[in-house]
Amino acid sequence: MVKVSIIGSRGIPAKYGGFEVFAEHLSTRLLEKGYSVIVSCEYPDGEKMDEYKGVSLYYFPFPPPKSYLLRKFYEIFNDIYFMAKLGRLCDVMYILGAGAGLFMFIPKLLNKKIKVLVNIDGLEWKRDKFSKLEKILLKLNIWLATVFADVVVLDARRIGNYVDESCRWKTVFIPYGVETPEEIGWDKSRLEALLHRCCKITGINQNDYWLVVARLEPENNIHTILEGFLKSGSKRPLVVVGDYTSERYRRRIGRILERDKDGRILMVGAIYNRELLDMLRQNCFAYIHGHSVGGTNPSLLEAMSMKNIIVAHDNEFNREVGGNTCLYFRTSDDLAEIIDMVEEDASRFEKLKYFAYFRVRSSYSWEYVVSRYMSTFIDVLR
Repeated sequence: MVKVSIIGSRGIPAKYGGFEVFAEHLSTRLLEKGYSVIVSCEYPDGEKMDEYKGVSLYYFPFPPPKSYLLRKFYEIFNDIYFMAKLGRLCDVMYILGAGAGLFMFIPKLLNKKIKVLVNIDGLEWKRDKFSKLEKILLKLNIWLATVFADVVVLDARRIGNYVDESCRWKTVFIPYGVETPEEIGWDKSRLEALLHRCCKITGINQNDYWLVVARLEPENNIHTILEGFLKSGSKRPLVVVGDYTSERYRRRIGRILERDKDGRILMVGAIYNRELLDMLRQNCFAYIHGHSVGGTNPSLLEAMSMKNIIVAHDNEFNREVGGNTCLYFRTSDDLAEIIDMVEEDASRFEKLKYFAYFRVRSSYSWEYVVSRYMSTFIDVLR
């Protein structure tokens, strides 16, 4: 039995972001295929679980700090701790993210037979939320991660262009996966209860709102989306789901929201209830995706699987995923023009919903993703 450990996420069951959703799906599906799987977890908010759906869970012994700056160090120490703790216990270690790239020699120091895979997770060094020094360290860490790893997993083919030429022979393209969601009925009273707690408007109607689901940070172009929406002639509300990653960006967005005199923009905060989030996705008029520096972003795949009209930021990663099934914008003026065009005659773009749905069904199914990982594990263990 092949023993696999997955480290670098906040843990499972998934309650936060893309890595957590990915770790939950990959670990539980590998278990069904006969693998023994361990997933590392941060110190829990509630009671510790020894396992989740048969997957063994190991916890970091200290709770995360509230400070954003200290959290980055916390995450690095978390990875180092599990590289040391789990290095002797598994045949394959899969590290999500390259924040601790400098230390990725540790598993091999403890276990000469272990094989290390790393997912370098997009162009992290280009994110504005990092200082110049952090960006330099991130780029160095990513390079060191590709040097120490046996396999570098790319969740988007275009990320390979940013891997040092000396290490490109180690790369393998394996995308994220997406489930075909169950249809969730519209529950307006439940949504109104949510909106009443956090917004100045108390209701939205089925198929009559624009939707954004993202962390509220510059690289996800929340500012561009809000500015474009305010420039448009739309009378529908824009529902924005997500939390801020910095106070500086919160203030920037706050200045934009001051111009929203009609209360068209609803900032509802993060929603971790999967059923409620999927209900919002399945019943929106259209979905706006602003991510620009990641690879294959799970939220885009999920929006495509919900049969949405999608307006995405125009960059190489989103075009790789969306192809000709999305509409694309670069500036707030572009977005305003697209919003007005879609609202003028949405039926012109109805077919894009189904093209997007069948695209993710054929190229981003979890069955395909897990089979690619199994093949990669077999190859690297030979």
